[in-house]
Amino acid sequence: MSAEASVGSHAADSAQPADSQHAFPDTVELRNRGLLGSKYVKLNVGGSLHYTTVQTLSKEDSLLRSICNGSTEVTIDSEGWVVLDRSGRHFGLVLNFLRDGSVPLPEDHRELDEVLKEAQYYRVQGLVQHCLSAMQKQKDVFESVCRIPMITSAKEEQKMIATCRKPVVKLQNNRGNNKYSYTSNSDDNLLKNIELFDKLVLRFNGRVLFVKDVLGDEICCWSFYGEGRKIAEVCCTSIVYATEKKQTKVEFPEARIFEETLNILIYENNRGSGPGGLHLLDSRGSGSSLGAGQSEEEGAVGGDRRVRRIHVRRHIMHDERGHGQQTVYKD
Repeated sequence: MSAEASVGSHAADSAQPADSQHAFPDTVELRNRGLLGSKYVKLNVGGSLHYTTVQTLSKEDSLLRSICNGSTEVTIDSEGWVVLDRSGRHFGLVLNFLRDGSVPLPEDHRELDEVLKEAQYYRVQGLVQHCLSAMQKQKDVFESVCRIPMITSAKEEQKMIATCRKPVVKLQNNRGNNKYSYTSNSDDNLLKNIELFDKLVLRFNGRVLFVKDVLGDEICCWSFYGEGRKIAEVCCTSIVYATEKKQTKVEFPEARIFEETLNILIYENNRGSGPGGLHLLDSRGSGSSLGAGQSEEEGAVGGDRRVRRIHVRRHIMHDERGHGQQTVYKD
């Protein structure tokens, strides 16, 4: 009995497994025949055996449906298994999606990508969209995770800032670098500075690179960089001169820190390059008001480019001042 005769009629279809076993002991190619005459289908996918129905395979306009209706050539072995030259690791997941319309996807990104490749191969568009949605959710989660680099040396810090294309905000907080005792509110203000740093990270993550330096010389100091150079600096420490002892005081100039963070956004995507960006930065400095207990200095760096340094003032107790005088020391 020839292969052409076996494709000729439905009667020959029903007798195919028995006849083909004698005529073709290994495999037989069935072209444009389809599996619509059968209710159940046996699938051998890369050695993984699956037993399902034609109705399940035909639920979506996919490669599996075209196999069932004869649009795609298939290979059936001597035992009646439809042989698919594909990895069978995730084929059960594909079948379960066709059965139920939804299926739990693996959380591992690599496995999820493998499922997506299988869904695309079998042209199961519903599963393809399901995988893409899951990948987008994973991407959103990964993007919301804040990665703060740990600086181990001054050279490493300078190299990272110089090569970074984003604006940079750096917080130095080294509480142990102090030879005096702290005032009563200093610990709270130090924690507030750290909490503000975390809030800024969450708000501007992806637009600004945030660096936390716990090994620097400053107890609490903010630095702002654009295009690899320092634009502004906010120092939050001051020395309080008491009658018998000196104390270190930590301030929390929240408004000024937030303002400087907004200012360096003009350097995002090189928008601060050229005279326009510098003019905007310089015009801001002349019109901005300082908070109580703060002073602003400008140091010349590289010609006309200047760094704004905002320092809190050092206070002296009344009994150490001359009569009718108010002495103020700047850092």
